[in-house]
Amino acid sequence: MNSRLTAQVSFKAHSAVPALPAGGVIGLIAPAGPAQLDLDSATQWMHARGYQLRVFPGVWEKNGYLAGSDAARAGDLHAAFADDSIDAIFCLRGGYGSPRLLDSIDFELIRRHPKPFVGYSDITALHLAITRYAGFVTFHGPMLNADLLGNKQSPTESSLLRMLSGQQPRLLSHPDEYPLSTVAPGCASGRLLGGNLSLICATIGSPFELDDQDAILFIEDVNEPLYRVDRLLTHLRLAGKLNRLRGVLVGDFAGIDLSALLQLLRQELGPLGIPVLAGWRSGHCDPNLTLPLGAHVRLDADRQQLTLEQDVVTL
Repeated sequence: MNSRLTAQVSFKAHSAVPALPAGGVIGLIAPAGPAQLDLDSATQWMHARGYQLRVFPGVWEKNGYLAGSDAARAGDLHAAFADDSIDAIFCLRGGYGSPRLLDSIDFELIRRHPKPFVGYSDITALHLAITRYAGFVTFHGPMLNADLLGNKQSPTESSLLRMLSGQQPRLLSHPDEYPLSTVAPGCASGRLLGGNLSLICATIGSPFELDDQDAILFIEDVNEPLYRVDRLLTHLRLAGKLNRLRGVLVGDFAGIDLSALLQLLRQELGPLGIPVLAGWRSGHCDPNLTLPLGAHVRLDADRQQLTLEQDVVTL
């Protein structure tokens, strides 16, 4: 195991991170796949919202399906956290590549420089690792290219910026605007952890796997047919990753018929005897609402509500 991987601390409540201040500097990194960045558009987007943009070198690199070499991408991740002039870190896109970095990350460095870290999809691997070994809240939220510059509905942007600035109300859910489905009734509190289902499963058996003790598990995915979602959920069950959960929040599963997905969820998750709420608008969807991973939350599947039980940023 990488010598930089210090022993896990049992973080029952993950620490809040400093809020993104007005006029703050947002660092852009590409820890997974490559994408062409329109620098003028990105800079204008940031300036229009009162922020400054710092683009790290790996954003401009391309190595096949990766945004540069593993060393370059890990170097940008470390540099963005270590630089105290950077107030938050956004990811350019997902794709593939984040898991390749996990055993080279200096978690002690990251722990010493907490700040908002935002991304989803393949970035799930980094969320799992940072929340586990650095012990602070990270944000499952929109990425620059596909979401913030991609004309997604306004709640995508406002949800993110409210969360990072400390303006987000404790009640996160709005079922009147975005209908939810109660798969299994009940109410429970726990740490919100998870992200992309495929990435969660891919880390099982490694030092970076989901710490499921007393967790509210969040899952989402894209381009996975129903039978493969079945296989992934079965993988979680056989690996014992469902046994200690407090509840499950199901995000978007793009491309799958909702009624068929709900039937599968009832079969696989219903017997757990914990609350399960589906239809949350986070993931590869429009809007893509921000969730604070590692934060203590209350999931009420009966009232179809998700509520923060701690501050996720400090002002």
